[in-house]
Amino acid sequence: MNFRESMPFHFIKLRKIWYTISILILVPGIISLFLQGLNLGIDFTGGSLLDLKFSNPTAIEQVRGVLDESGLEVATIQQSEENTFLIRTKELTEDESASLVSAFDTKLGEVTVQRDERVGPVMGRELIMKAFQALALASVLIVIYVAWRFEFKQGIAAIIAVLHDVVIVLGVFSIFQLEVESDIIAAVLTIVGFSLMDTIIIFDRIRENSHLKKKGEVIEDVINRSLWQTMARSINTTMMILFVLIALLVFGGATMREMLIALLVGIFSGAYSSIFNAAPLWYDFKRLEKRNKLKVAKAKA
Repeated sequence: MNFRESMPFHFIKLRKIWYTISILILVPGIISLFLQGLNLGIDFTGGSLLDLKFSNPTAIEQVRGVLDESGLEVATIQQSEENTFLIRTKELTEDESASLVSAFDTKLGEVTVQRDERVGPVMGRELIMKAFQALALASVLIVIYVAWRFEFKQGIAAIIAVLHDVVIVLGVFSIFQLEVESDIIAAVLTIVGFSLMDTIIIFDRIRENSHLKKKGEVIEDVINRSLWQTMARSINTTMMILFVLIALLVFGGATMREMLIALLVGIFSGAYSSIFNAAPLWYDFKRLEKRNKLKVAKAKA
């Protein structure tokens, strides 16, 4: 049995199925992004974050009661550990923050302030702009690097695969209205790096196999063979990362939850797009280029 016969299916011949799966996942997220947007945290909108640890057993309802009495009914409360709460609310002055902590201390027992942060809305707008600038710069550098290392069309295919991963992560956060803080930007850029690394390894194998192409072997077979040869490496790397992220999600506490969810979704999506989107897209770009050249040749004839 030769290598081609041992392959369960042909990636390139089934590429329309992979594109359809991506579209079915992307569309709900894109619709949600347009309809309800992202649930931006205080890093972007401005506000105050209090991390409080109570010495006595305390329930969320008790914390909510003190906030309501202080006129902070719209504050969000998240329990991170036993008797430890993250409170996000409108921007508070130092006096307002001290008064709130005093109210907790009086009504719920001794409280320790582990963190008290304030972010203004101007800083939030700057952070959003810097996030878009970072993503745009990363996209341009990806195209330049892949075009230099391989060819321009592979650079375009790589950036489409990367943007596919970014949109899926943002779509998930929009659909479930998970809070987006500055650490999500770091997570997204990490996902971009992982997805690009996986794609470059696949493109590198395609280039090697192109030089060693067997007699009568067409480009789609070369790509398919390359994808199967890198499959084990892609799966093993992805699974190892996912195991670590799942362990952190279970034991890491609430403060890391959103960032870890972003990484979980993005790493899984990155592994998918590298295998099922990037190389097939490059193949379609090559086919389109060949078709256009034939049209030009016919027109000249």
